[in-house]
Amino acid sequence: MIGYYIHHHGSGHLLRARRIRACLAQPVTALSALTVSGDEVFDDVVHLPADNPAAVTADPTAAGVLHWAPRHDRGLVERMATIAAWLADTRPDAVVVDASVEVALLARLHGVPVVCMALPGARGDPAHQLMYRVADRLIAGWTRDLYDPLWLRPYADKTRYVGGITRFDGRPPAFPPPDGRPTVLVVGGACGGAFTAAKVRACALRHHEYHWRSVGLGDLVDDPWPELCRADVIVTHAGQGAVADVAAAAKPAVVVPAPRPFGEQEAIAHTLASAGMAITVDGWPDLDDWPALLARARDLDTGRWRAWQTRGAAVRAATTIAEVAAERLRCVS
Repeated sequence: MIGYYIHHHGSGHLLRARRIRACLAQPVTALSALTVSGDEVFDDVVHLPADNPAAVTADPTAAGVLHWAPRHDRGLVERMATIAAWLADTRPDAVVVDASVEVALLARLHGVPVVCMALPGARGDPAHQLMYRVADRLIAGWTRDLYDPLWLRPYADKTRYVGGITRFDGRPPAFPPPDGRPTVLVVGGACGGAFTAAKVRACALRHHEYHWRSVGLGDLVDDPWPELCRADVIVTHAGQGAVADVAAAAKPAVVVPAPRPFGEQEAIAHTLASAGMAITVDGWPDLDDWPALLARARDLDTGRWRAWQTRGAAVRAATTIAEVAAERLRCVS
């Protein structure tokens, strides 16, 4: 059995977990505060109590060693006790952590091998470094040739750069009927950011020469792949999943990084701009700036997206996890 801790902020962690789990032969139990019940991808689900911090917290970082461990916090106690009980009862072969320093330490303190998802941004703080030190393997969802952060280099021997993990790997292109005008698709995110439906409507009213569409801005789309394939230009945040989806579709893109802890999306946006893979801007552009931005994006060589290596990325991640889980069998024998 493999345990898979899925962080509850946004939807990217869950989408990535589902894709990787689909490539694993071993049974997988999801541990998360997200609503994963009824998910046929996982063999079992352990629902964790929601993270509802009190109005006042005491020393949540434990003097800078951790990220979230406030003193006398009931929610923290319940979450950790639930995970600990599952670890003791199940004795998993490995636990994948995406992403929590405290959960990684808890699993390792139970003697369980840990595979941690590395995240982009400035991760040289003591808490992240502690997690990376105790991890048996690290999975980076990008390519080392494009992004090789200094803080990850000490762990090069146990880091696997698998490429961008997307749920659309292997999907053939979809070809919706042409609209007659170039289509701009705006991809929103579950954690907000600069994108709103109102801003997209304003762009559509000002720039009639483009057909403006959106997903993830209050419009529920079960399968956005046809929309990605229809688009002539995609406007997206710089979340790892969204970027991998655009890379899989190989579309011109304007990337607007959302503010995230540790500069996660800014790091990805800078990498894409440096590689000539996308046009990046610091914030939502002014209405008058869109024609020039979209024209620049359409001049990009979309073949450069191949360098993000989305094809087979989830398989490579699953192989890394399976290797760690298999080490238990070698130890027993």
